[in-house]
Amino acid sequence: MSMRQLRELARTLGISRYSAQSRDGLAEAIVEASPGLKAPAQAGAPSPEAAAIGDLRAIEAEMAPAPRPAAETRVVFLPRDPQWAYVFWEISDPDRDQALAAGADRLCLRVADVTGLAGGSAHPHTLQEVVVDAHATEWYLPVPLSDRDYRVELGYRKGGPAGGWISLAFSSVARVPALHPSEQILDQFIPFSLDATPSSTLPAPAEPADAGLHERLYQTATARWRRLGRGSEAFHEFEYEDSAAGASALSASGAGLWASGRTESGAGLAARQRSFWLVADAELIVYGATDPAARLTIGGEDVPLSPDGTFRIQVPFRDGQQLYPIEAIAADGEQKRSITLEFRRSTPEANVNTREAAVPEWF
Repeated sequence: MSMRQLRELARTLGISRYSAQSRDGLAEAIVEASPGLKAPAQAGAPSPEAAAIGDLRAIEAEMAPAPRPAAETRVVFLPRDPQWAYVFWEISDPDRDQALAAGADRLCLRVADVTGLAGGSAHPHTLQEVVVDAHATEWYLPVPLSDRDYRVELGYRKGGPAGGWISLAFSSVARVPALHPSEQILDQFIPFSLDATPSSTLPAPAEPADAGLHERLYQTATARWRRLGRGSEAFHEFEYEDSAAGASALSASGAGLWASGRTESGAGLAARQRSFWLVADAELIVYGATDPAARLTIGGEDVPLSPDGTFRIQVPFRDGQQLYPIEAIAADGEQKRSITLEFRRSTPEANVNTREAAVPEWF
């Protein structure tokens, strides 16, 4: 009997977990679940194994073949909780035969992080490949990081020295739920006005445990480039002359006799004076996760971990190069993992000034 016929018979007999058993184990379970298949060993009588096979064939002959639709190759990804996901799949016979003819060696599942991406792309260095049983049709996968979007690809890994990958199907994108409730309880929207500052009665944001950690990390990441004289601040403040010198330095086209609106041809126009300002900047977010009991450092600075082992650092992102060597050391000091992140920023144009540095201008 084929595996499909054995599984169909096991389902009829009410045998649990029949889809995960091997051929021999499934046959033994069928014999144990069918008392009529067992016969005492007697002289000249067939062996129990032969009798069981004969009875199975008789049962198969009595069973009418159930119509089954043609299988379609597909894979479904279902997040179970923040740490595990359930995946089940189906492979059509033509796709399986074609893959085996092309040198398929191992059936695998590939899990890719696609958070915030479109068009079938995935974040680099996030792809994980899991080898599964060739006869299996379902599997439980550990989730790398919660509160992210993932997609699963079903395929075969080719054998031989050349290797290769045979893709069969992709699952839909699914969101893995967060491990903990969100720490953000309420957003406060403050009205913005050019003439008045926000009310001082609003509650101040909570101060982090180590308020100077972010600035120290930035200073460590950019120390080498500051010694080389590179990098610049995003806010550029302009120096202005005092009122007496500024008045004398104004050109004729700005405030002299021939200024626009001061001549006879523009007698009906009045020159206007007003201050104007603009500020803009960017910040860099470095995040990740490790064992909650590990010691994590970024550039030699200890970084506190959340109870689940995650961390999130928001540091300044100014012009120049920034290097963030991240290292995690196990609690017993026997294992280490590390990664170095490099970022570059440039500001090709910066005609900005703060509100306090804004001065009246003629226009």
